Amino acid sequence: MITAICGGVGGAKIALGLYRVLPDDTLSLIVNTADDTEFWGLQVSPDLDTVTYTLAGMAGEKGWGIRGDTFAALAMMGRYGAETWFSVGDRDLATDIYRTASVRRGDTLTAIAAHIASSLGVRARVLPMTDACVTTRLRTNEGWIDFQEYFVHRGHRTPIEETRYEGIEEAAATPQALAALHEAEVIVLANSNPVLSILPVLAVPGVRQALEAANAPCVAVSPMLGEGSVSGPAGDLMRTISRPPTSAGVAQAYAGLIDGIVIASEDEDQAARIEDMGIRVLCTDTVMRDDADKERLAGDTLDFARSLR
Repeated sequence: MITAICGGVGGAKIALGLYRVLPDDTLSLIVNTADDTEFWGLQVSPDLDTVTYTLAGMAGEKGWGIRGDTFAALAMMGRYGAETWFSVGDRDLATDIYRTASVRRGDTLTAIAAHIASSLGVRARVLPMTDACVTTRLRTNEGWIDFQEYFVHRGHRTPIEETRYEGIEEAAATPQALAALHEAEVIVLANSNPVLSILPVLAVPGVRQALEAANAPCVAVSPMLGEGSVSGPAGDLMRTISRPPTSAGVAQAYAGLIDGIVIASEDEDQAARIEDMGIRVLCTDTVMRDDADKERLAGDTLDFARSLR
């Protein structure tokens, strides 16, 4: 059993690599839900959907949404004067409608995510980090804004001074997520944005304790390349947690939880600094250009983790 903690397009890439190199029904993915939002009165879970669509082989060309989707509903809503900055396709909209209806009849987010995944032919367990509502909020010089306002509406160009996860104290890790950590042979912290996708999961009461108690080796895959991220705003946001935007900074953020970290070959000069923290290092090509790269990086990560047992 392999368990990965992930979120977003970057995390979905290595999740797909793990999915493709592992036997059926051996992968569990604990997915960030702190970027969930409400749009047009519907409950949207972007990271859950991105991971699920990716594993189902139907993710859009940019890594999110559904490949080949149409946008007739979005256009019609625009004619009515509704906001259309959150570009949701017609088939993607069906997922949001199904999720919202299921929540209203009392189903948990965990049960809903499992049904969506199985309906799309996904054999991995796609597990929300919690069934409670947690919301990532970011402080700008204009005040606090929601994650999707920052990431989608403003194109993650607004400088961020602070991040908080509203509702995290009242949340709890699900029994399914805790079981996935307890039963794992290897635990992987995916190359997702640390501040937006991994740290919210680690902040859910019960998750950090489960990681600390786990017998499995835990390795992270760094999303950084040099002083910044391979893509997205991960590097910029590392400064909000007083960490440098480097793989060494990621290792510092996860110190005490990980046994090893996979970093880009170009960042080999950071390896000694990281190993001084008591964290082993694997230097390799961490850029995933195609499915072969995803499988290679997933295989390298698993082999590295198993060597740390």
